[in-house]
Amino acid sequence: MGAIYIDPVIRRATVNRDECVECYACFNGLSQEHLNPTVVRTMRKVFAMLRLRFEPEPDVCPTAAFTPEDLTWPRVVRRAFSDPRVPHESTGVEGRGTEEVKTNDVSGRVVAGEVGFTIEFGRPGVGVWFRDIDKATRRLAAAKVPFEKKNPVTTLLKNVETGEIREDILDEKIMSAIVEIKVPVSRTEEIVRLVWEIEKEVDTVVVLGVGARCEADGDETEVLTILERLGYRPQRAKTNIGLGRITNKGAEPVRRPESVGAR
Repeated sequence: MGAIYIDPVIRRATVNRDECVECYACFNGLSQEHLNPTVVRTMRKVFAMLRLRFEPEPDVCPTAAFTPEDLTWPRVVRRAFSDPRVPHESTGVEGRGTEEVKTNDVSGRVVAGEVGFTIEFGRPGVGVWFRDIDKATRRLAAAKVPFEKKNPVTTLLKNVETGEIREDILDEKIMSAIVEIKVPVSRTEEIVRLVWEIEKEVDTVVVLGVGARCEADGDETEVLTILERLGYRPQRAKTNIGLGRITNKGAEPVRRPESVGAR
């Protein structure tokens, strides 16, 4: 995120808390030899004078220079959407979305005649403010699309019908977030064009994933044809081949034992 910068006044590395998304990437990569900062800075000056260097650089950061702070609401949502090792409390799944088509053989989320969309904001390494996600979810809600109930973003909607996100997190920046929706195949082009419009209204990168049922031969042509007509050259990213089985009692049965692919 470029959140760490050199303050020209104090001449020290400083964290811009507005830009920091609490991904912990810097902390996780911080060496822990606990060298004395004075020694580190002296080494830096001596090596600079002698025009010598070695790997790793002795002045990258005085070791153990900082520790994570205790996060409270609403800042804690930054880490939940930025550190893929942290499971979302609402879903229990690590990462920024749900299990999507990877478990479709037991969940039956996408059935024949339907198409699922994953709309990711902020990836790769750009970040996104919830106020921009709010613009997107409002536009999608106005189009009368159903949001995936087990998605982390959906749990933060103040009103699912209008797509409004809670006001207290609108000024929080995160690494990325995935909005998941599902519509009939006949609405595929409509949704893609709507995402194009949304893309122009938000200051971040938007990545679109499309999932549909495979045909008997393991391929899919209906949605593929629509995407190609819109100028895409889709590549198969994930394929669920239908080997999953429900083992926990009380789970809902699969509606259609067909495979599903995501592009």
